[in-house]
Amino acid sequence: MHARSTTFRGDPSAIDTGIAHVRDDVLPAVERIEGCVGLSMLVDRCSGRCIVTTSWDDAEAMWRSAEAIGGIRDTLARTLEGAVDEAEVAEWEVGVLHRTLGTPAHAACRVIYTKGPLGAADRIIDGFRTHIVPRIDDLIGFCSVSLFVNRENGRCAITSVYEDRQTMNRAKGQAQAMREEFTQHMGMHITEVAEFDVALAQLRLPETV
Repeated sequence: MHARSTTFRGDPSAIDTGIAHVRDDVLPAVERIEGCVGLSMLVDRCSGRCIVTTSWDDAEAMWRSAEAIGGIRDTLARTLEGAVDEAEVAEWEVGVLHRTLGTPAHAACRVIYTKGPLGAADRIIDGFRTHIVPRIDDLIGFCSVSLFVNRENGRCAITSVYEDRQTMNRAKGQAQAMREEFTQHMGMHITEVAEFDVALAQLRLPETV
């Protein structure tokens, strides 16, 4: 399974318009593309930053979709009142996906970006599955976690979804300790930690654990 994430930096006042556009126009269009298995949208209402992620059966389906997705991406950037040429696109392999609950209406998430040694993707995936997944279920309000990896550049994205902002904040200390222990053990460097509201979660990816 693979995923393509696009980060937009728009006007905070345009967030709700952007969410409606993704829900009503982008999602139906993307789901008609062969190999698509869903879409999610994360938003930061204070900064205007949004991340839209499409998921795919395999790398070939993701690559075949590039031209169609490009036009959809440009329209969404304009809807969010952001610069089209400033959208950041990243492609990933879905290394781990684990759910205990569906995504509730007021869900929030924390996204951790890391950079690790090249050639370590399989070791990181195995370590995450072994050392993080069995422990993260105990965090208050926890719903799901995913680990995306890019084998070419060593980057990873870890997304943990919680029932709401309150439970995410209450679990922050435990989650941070777990994160730091894991990344240090794996030789990974944390490059960013960001928090978002989960605006849309229409993903049909199966669990990997």
